Amino acid sequence: MTEVRHHRARKRFGQNFLVDPNIIDKIVGALAPGENDNLIEIGPGQGALTEPLLATTPCLQVIEVDRDLAADLRKRFGGHPGFRLYEGDALAFDFGKLGTAEQPLRVVGNLPYNISTPLLFHLLNYESVIGDMHFMLQREVVDRMTAGPGSKTYGRLGIIAQYHCRIDFLFPVPATCFRPVPQVESAIVRLVPHRQKPYLAQDPVFFRKVVKLAFQQRRKTLRNALKPLMDSSRLNELDIDLNARPETLSVSDFVHLSNRILTLK
Repeated sequence: MTEVRHHRARKRFGQNFLVDPNIIDKIVGALAPGENDNLIEIGPGQGALTEPLLATTPCLQVIEVDRDLAADLRKRFGGHPGFRLYEGDALAFDFGKLGTAEQPLRVVGNLPYNISTPLLFHLLNYESVIGDMHFMLQREVVDRMTAGPGSKTYGRLGIIAQYHCRIDFLFPVPATCFRPVPQVESAIVRLVPHRQKPYLAQDPVFFRKVVKLAFQQRRKTLRNALKPLMDSSRLNELDIDLNARPETLSVSDFVHLSNRILTLK
């Protein structure tokens, strides 16, 4: 493996670098990159995944926000004909310019804990050009993504993610696999956007708004949570138990609810 210059992890970028070779091999194995894949890595950092990925696939695009790390990556891999680096913030990146429905993106990355949720929401906006996503995330975030109704971890993230994707928990990653060692455990998760959604929201933006509003104060009943969306006198027309709490509703329930509100507005 290529020697890596020492880099002090920067807290503002949420940097914890993966250093365990066995976990790296497991991630590459789970991803199983092919020679024709349209592969993009978010936050390559010190290149722990970048190097083995380039050994198994001829083309790899990466996005790195840290200038020093970007410079090191360019120095180490810039001579590879299939390597392309974008220096910038993945939260503001237009993934639509890299993928198409015919050549969808395969996205992989060790996502910084401090931006993982907003970055996931950002990526879901490009679901039509994404084939799958493999991410290292904080274990608590993965638990929230895969939770079902009635669970303490079930909420906005899980509902939105499950509406857009099939989600598979792959394997846990101990904190000792990173430098510096974080205070939390991690896990690898696979997200595959639905090509045909089981439940279709008439207005996906409004659907997200309904879910967000419902969980802003999760102890509120639906009757109280939904008041900002429509006249209270019409709430009874929603054909749903308004005394229920939001964590008891399934993804399909929320899709039905958002569609019903739209028809009554």
